[in-house]
Amino acid sequence: MKRSLASLGLALAATVASPAFAHGSPPAEHAAHGPVMSADQIYTAFGWDFDKAEIKTEKVADGLYVLFGLGGNIAVSVGKDGTLIVDDQFPQLMPKIKAALKDIGSDKVDFVINTHWHFDHADGNITLGKEGSWIVSQSNSRAMMLDDHIVNFGPFAGEQKAYPEHALSDITFDRTMQFHINGETIELLHVGPAHTNGDAAVIFRGVNAVHLGDVFNNAGYPFIDADNGGDLAGMIAFCQAVHDAIDDDTKVIPGHGPVTDRAKLARYIEVLTIIQGRVQALIDDGKSLEEIMAAKPTADFDTEFQANAMMLPSFLSRVYASLTR
Repeated sequence: MKRSLASLGLALAATVASPAFAHGSPPAEHAAHGPVMSADQIYTAFGWDFDKAEIKTEKVADGLYVLFGLGGNIAVSVGKDGTLIVDDQFPQLMPKIKAALKDIGSDKVDFVINTHWHFDHADGNITLGKEGSWIVSQSNSRAMMLDDHIVNFGPFAGEQKAYPEHALSDITFDRTMQFHINGETIELLHVGPAHTNGDAAVIFRGVNAVHLGDVFNNAGYPFIDADNGGDLAGMIAFCQAVHDAIDDDTKVIPGHGPVTDRAKLARYIEVLTIIQGRVQALIDDGKSLEEIMAAKPTADFDTEFQANAMMLPSFLSRVYASLTR
């Protein structure tokens, strides 16, 4: 059974925003997509093999680490008060994740913050929630976890099932929240619909780092879950708000890809803004999605953003869906 909050020995404070932000924007009607894949088929499409996967650890600062495996990057704060992690990947990887945590001095995960509700960032809740970890998310993410959803990538889609009760968020926030743990303040920030309708950035003020989840992808173009509240303009605004809340020395942890810096985040904002303008201009000219893809509005950025035959059509499809709903 999960321990009472009073027994945790740390101060936890949340500030709740206006009701408008508690719900975010409603999901758009689902656009056309390719075949709906099972979870195993999605893993195969992304080239994920849990048996062969390795968990690699990078030290970001004293008491803060990032674990790289399959799915979203995991940030780890470990210290005298316990262990707080940001995102938790998959239950299939949990033995390897726990081994990596033990290597950096953690015996138990006390808190899990989900940056959003997608399976590759939150399915580890299924294991950790049962073991007594407290799960925290933005309120919209918890609402999405209650039901089945189609995650539409454009060329294909996947069905994400509702989470069991023990894997749901125990604690939610609307706009901001603060943890005081392991000698530092950790700020949670929700700006509005971005990658999904329930994204959270996690700012580690003491060691000067931030985890943005999939609002910031440092492994290619981002995925915008436009059918479940995601929004390109919102993604740009979210990244800009975080950019303005940090400084040039901040370590920036993306949802996917290597740890980077504020300059890389600024470049990401710049490129997404340019692409948004180009695609919007083509839409205003009456171009269809197929015509927009043929026009190659991302061509001069494709090498920089590691575009590939699977994810580039997905990115443009979701940009189009975001701008036309």
